[in-house]
Amino acid sequence: MLTIKFIAENRDEVVRRLAKKHFDAGEIIEKIIALDASRRGAQSALEASLTELNRISKEIGMLMKEGKKEEAEAARTKVAKIKDANKELETAKTQSEKDLHELLMLVPNLPHESVPEGRNAGDNVCEKTGGIIPELSADALPHWDLAKKYDLIDFETGVKIAGAGFPVYRDYGARLQRALVNFFLDSAREAGYLEIEPPYVVNADSGYGTGNLPDKEGQMYHAPVDNLYLIPTAEVPVTNIYRDVILNESDLPVKNAAYSACFRREAGSYGKDVRGLNRLHQFNKVEIVCIDKPEHSYRMLDEMVEYVRSLVEKLELPWRILRLCGGDMSFTSALTFDFEVFSAAQKRWLEVSSVSNFESYQSNRLKCRYRSAEDKKIQLCHTLNGSALALPRIVAALLENNQTPDGIRIPHALRPYTGFETIR
Repeated sequence: MLTIKFIAENRDEVVRRLAKKHFDAGEIIEKIIALDASRRGAQSALEASLTELNRISKEIGMLMKEGKKEEAEAARTKVAKIKDANKELETAKTQSEKDLHELLMLVPNLPHESVPEGRNAGDNVCEKTGGIIPELSADALPHWDLAKKYDLIDFETGVKIAGAGFPVYRDYGARLQRALVNFFLDSAREAGYLEIEPPYVVNADSGYGTGNLPDKEGQMYHAPVDNLYLIPTAEVPVTNIYRDVILNESDLPVKNAAYSACFRREAGSYGKDVRGLNRLHQFNKVEIVCIDKPEHSYRMLDEMVEYVRSLVEKLELPWRILRLCGGDMSFTSALTFDFEVFSAAQKRWLEVSSVSNFESYQSNRLKCRYRSAEDKKIQLCHTLNGSALALPRIVAALLENNQTPDGIRIPHALRPYTGFETIR
């Protein structure tokens, strides 16, 4: 959430930068500034009224001491009228604060100046590529056919149990899932990330804290009786560990990693782009979350990008890194790099990770702050997160790219975790 102070002092810049996200901020910014003026006006009037009330109250005491009962009663009548007026001022101030907060929640984060112009994924900028795209035989199978051939994933039974987008993993398929999760968590620990096991549901305050609410309310599974939401990613509960927390500067950077199942009510469509593992309502993912000082956060972002790159390289997958354009960025992000791996049988790139810096947008919602060691000043932190990694499309690429006449080859880095070298 942007601060009112920043919006008021940088009105034109806010409108200009949000236009890169194709968000027309002019009208809502004017409403925010007007509401803030109304709130401050009510606050100022209330403070002046309370000062006057205090003065008259003291005067009543003096009048009573002097025996001027009629004048004291007149002063009491005046006090009663001021108190009634104060209730109206308090109501107006509270309503202005509520309306102001609701409007601020609807304003996206400002994109970093390095974010390229563009409307959709086709306008993203490729920063780096690596790995070798395998040449498969003409009869190579897509992962959904490989899953059926080797009895790895049962999509039909998943539909029976829950619905489309909830696959059942079997035997080697289930063991491959577990191996990837353990490989990613061990790699994160070796890279200095503290492992967290979070809840899979969060309350509304947690959703608002990370910006998933109200922006993605329709995409989150909601349990209305308890007013809890199934998490779309471990980012939400892990980042909320630091809600309403003041960290010491010496605590930074915070580096956490967490495995979780993820749940998303994304609207499905038909065709190869969403077939098999390409788009699911439930999937497994290891997430990395970092909290740092503002002046260090972009250095941390670079470190996180390099870490994710090391994972896809160890999995021997061809990869590319995209700098997202303004139109393809999330509501909360200031700068995002997407990782894609090439799926040889489908002959297309699949997104497997997004690594983002949210600057102070989330931390202002969360009230996640740190105390400077030098002057003890309390400031907002910067928050960052990234997928390291999401399993479904990684599995899709691993199965497709490593298929041979003798079975599906397991990358060397995974073999200590799978306990097998080939799926047959």
